[in-house]
Amino acid sequence: MIADRVEQLTSLSHGLWERLSLATVVAAVFIILGLTLIVDYGQMIYLHSRMPPGPFPLPLIGNTHLLPAEKPWIYFEKLAKQYNTPLITFWTGRRPTIWICDAWTANELLDKRAATYASRPRMVVFSELGAGQTNLVNMYYGDRWRLHRKLTHMAVGLQQVRKYRGFQNDESKVVALDLVREPNEYVRHFERYATSVVSIIGFGRRVASNADPIITEVIAVMQRAAELNVPGKSFPMLMETFPFLAKFPNWMAPWKKGLVNGKGRGRPFFYALAEEAASKADSAQCYARKLFEEGPKHDLSRMEISSLSGNLFGAGSDTSSSTLVTFILACCAFPESLPRAWEELDRVVGPHRSPTFDDEADLLYVKAFVKEVLRWRSVAIIGGQPHAPIRDDEYKGWLIPKHTWVQGNVWAIHHHEREFPDPDRFNPDRYVPGSADSRPFPGEKGYMTFGWGRRVCSGQGLAEQGTFITIARLLWGFRIEKARDKHGNEIPVDIFDFTNGLNMRPNPFECRIRPRSDEIRATIEREGMQALQDLAQFEGETKYRMSTYYAAEKL
Repeated sequence: MIADRVEQLTSLSHGLWERLSLATVVAAVFIILGLTLIVDYGQMIYLHSRMPPGPFPLPLIGNTHLLPAEKPWIYFEKLAKQYNTPLITFWTGRRPTIWICDAWTANELLDKRAATYASRPRMVVFSELGAGQTNLVNMYYGDRWRLHRKLTHMAVGLQQVRKYRGFQNDESKVVALDLVREPNEYVRHFERYATSVVSIIGFGRRVASNADPIITEVIAVMQRAAELNVPGKSFPMLMETFPFLAKFPNWMAPWKKGLVNGKGRGRPFFYALAEEAASKADSAQCYARKLFEEGPKHDLSRMEISSLSGNLFGAGSDTSSSTLVTFILACCAFPESLPRAWEELDRVVGPHRSPTFDDEADLLYVKAFVKEVLRWRSVAIIGGQPHAPIRDDEYKGWLIPKHTWVQGNVWAIHHHEREFPDPDRFNPDRYVPGSADSRPFPGEKGYMTFGWGRRVCSGQGLAEQGTFITIARLLWGFRIEKARDKHGNEIPVDIFDFTNGLNMRPNPFECRIRPRSDEIRATIEREGMQALQDLAQFEGETKYRMSTYYAAEKL
């Protein structure tokens, strides 16, 4: 009996101890989690007190809940005005981002302190789930970045782009010819033109038709990539708020759907295009051939070659075509800006030839017109990928910690009333020397469309060169007006109806594009046909299509 009683008491004590142990463990876990949360939140509050002003962050989620569904750059502009500060701090989860909303501050930090702000922060969606450190766009500052920058300059450095003026000018003439024939397809013509120029540079072959699927496929991928890098409170960008979500395997993480990581593939798509181009006997001058020549010297991986060629091809096609669509919208919305351009072009150029690069010095108003297009609705509306300081920095008594996301809000910078009164009005006089509408602005260009410092867009020279000659030619050649309905009434355009991506462009709108005279029409047709003959040397085909390539690689 006594033995049984002892056994019962022993069993009871063991059960009680197990229950107490489990309760103790659970309590300990909650205490540790609570203390960790308190310490972590204390660190957030401490940084909040030392960094530039902004909304007070909540534990774990920071200010993520405050993000608007679309166009957050406008919201950040309002916050900067609300706090009366040139830069604000906004917390995406536990990660602070500093948004620069003032031109002079952007110049001071990102240009004058370029060596400090030359790196990138950790980027989960755009980098870690993509090409990562094999892509110049994502790379942390260092020797490998310097190598990739040097290799990129072999294609689009300032010393190189002047060599491209001949075929860039010819492709621009073909755009004018296409607009005479099919004016309603202006977006597709611009996409073909921009894609063809960078395809000639990169792969030695032009894109002859806007029906070529490589145009729409590549631009769609670039626009998707731009959408992925806009701050948001929904997936996939919610992974930037909670990076651990990116660690889940793809099969159990529907929020990762559509994010393609090509690291494990045999040959990434742009590598295959470059390899195909480099193998052709007539490709001695194309960038792909140069990459394969330089590859063994620098131990370039396939992903690196793919990224170097893909950056040129993808980014150059989307941004340049979007700028030209914005130009058309500006002409429709602000027709009062056109007569002065026509007068200048008629005086300098005349109807029997179109503008050339040699006319640039005499086309002061047209040059101002181009600058205003780049300012009025900049394509890279938040200045591209975020910068990150390589060490702790201080500005006006505020702390900017090492590795912090630092983003230039190009929208706010280009819409600051101090530099650009009535900023949504398209007004080329802002850039006419000696004009009453011009205001001081840091830097000689008068805009910050292409970024800053050591992370400035590598293709800036090519883009500016092509934008000038194409806009000059279209202003010279065409009347660009609002479309009319069946009753002859003008159909209004919306100057705020733009896409939501990192590289924004106007949503589709109707317009009328007509040659300014019969003489000019004849000139456009004559020059366009001659340009096609000159460009025939770049004719060619590729066997690859992005939509089918990876499926074929799996076979």
